[in-house]
Amino acid sequence: MAEPLKFLVAGEWRASGKKRPVVNPFEGRTVGEVFQASPADIDDSIAAADSAFERTRKLSSFERSAILAEISGEVQRRKEEFAQLITSETGKPILFSRLEVDRCIFTFQVASEEAKRIEGSILPLDLVANAGNRTALVRRFPLGPVSAITPFNFPLNLVAHKLGPAIAAGNSVVLKPSSNAPMVSLKLAEIIERTTYPKSGINVVPCASGEANQLITDERLKLVTFTGSPGVGWGLKAKAGKKRVVLELGGNAGVIVDRSANLEYALQKLVVASYGNAGQSCIAVQRIFVHRDVVEPFLERFLKMTKGVAVGDPSDERTIVGPMITEDAARKVEGWIKEAVNAGAKVLCGGARRGAMLQPTILVDVKPDMNVCCQEVFAPVVTVEQFSEFSDAVHRVNLSSYGLQAGVFTNDLKNVFLAYQELEVGGVIVNDSSAYRLDHMPYGGVKDSGFGREGLRYAIEEMTEMKLLGLNII
Repeated sequence: MAEPLKFLVAGEWRASGKKRPVVNPFEGRTVGEVFQASPADIDDSIAAADSAFERTRKLSSFERSAILAEISGEVQRRKEEFAQLITSETGKPILFSRLEVDRCIFTFQVASEEAKRIEGSILPLDLVANAGNRTALVRRFPLGPVSAITPFNFPLNLVAHKLGPAIAAGNSVVLKPSSNAPMVSLKLAEIIERTTYPKSGINVVPCASGEANQLITDERLKLVTFTGSPGVGWGLKAKAGKKRVVLELGGNAGVIVDRSANLEYALQKLVVASYGNAGQSCIAVQRIFVHRDVVEPFLERFLKMTKGVAVGDPSDERTIVGPMITEDAARKVEGWIKEAVNAGAKVLCGGARRGAMLQPTILVDVKPDMNVCCQEVFAPVVTVEQFSEFSDAVHRVNLSSYGLQAGVFTNDLKNVFLAYQELEVGGVIVNDSSAYRLDHMPYGGVKDSGFGREGLRYAIEEMTEMKLLGLNII
């Protein structure tokens, strides 16, 4: 096994007295070790970011853009290395790991472009009689040191969604990556550290969640951006005090299949969106509502296609469903399936677990209060229900404490705008699944799914402060 990976604080790579193994969830073997940052290291990282901000905020748009373009290019050159590492530490099928690296390359590329587009405006003030010859300049300025906390399921691209806009805006960062998948972010930090971005501008501190309190409460940090579970996220917000907070907290995405939909097209999209990466995506399809006129042919084809999904070794190019991140995670969902069955639900296929592997599962005859409906399953499990009126399907999608994204398959324009108007979500995707996302789109949710938006331009707005200069020309 290779030497344990060091972490990055104040421009230096540090070791510590504590190491944590990184375990491949498919094979159950240790694929690496990472030194863990101590509270003293974390304090040093915050102090370093605070000091570095005096340099990062003064970089020109051209300089920030060039740095981000360099990062994007280097990830492109090391694409396969990053993809293999993602699969190794998370069990993500290699097909999806490669797609994630492509997305990361695109994320930094767009961040490079957006660094040149942080615009201001001229605001005339002579709208009242006594304003005189006054005008105003409005610009956005970097907010300050950013605390970024990321999950395991997209260990490269979700890190890019924190670091890319932060660098584009001129902020310094302290990043806490997922404890289950920290190695990819450390490799990315190696690339950033070799650019001309100010030393100490990026700090990466792997540590247990319970040891990261400083990253939430320290007043030197001006924004906390967190992607993860609702329980952790809302608890984090309660501790954050006056600092700005951006939360992306997941969901239990609903998809409506109307009778006017192209059924075969919808099925092709829904199978991958339901089960890809073992359903471990905040916008993976979880609840499907199908019009009663087409529910029988839908279920017949969906069942057949689900049984044909390739399950197993994530290093196999054909695999769609690999392991969940831990056996405990798979065991929890297995328990929810059994609970649903005991309460009257029916399993059409799947439901079986072996270690961290959970078979793709379809449930029918479910009720809204079942965990498989009202909680975020985060697994290759979907429920299918039928509806008669489109407005009722919209209502049932909204019977959720979450509201991240929803999908609607329909060729009825009236229903498109009804869904857009009434669905209580951050994004409505028409004629694709809830899982559709391009990385420059505004992305975020309402209700328990959090608040604030990611997507490069929108994240930059979260990471900057608007400031007005009022001019009296005399």
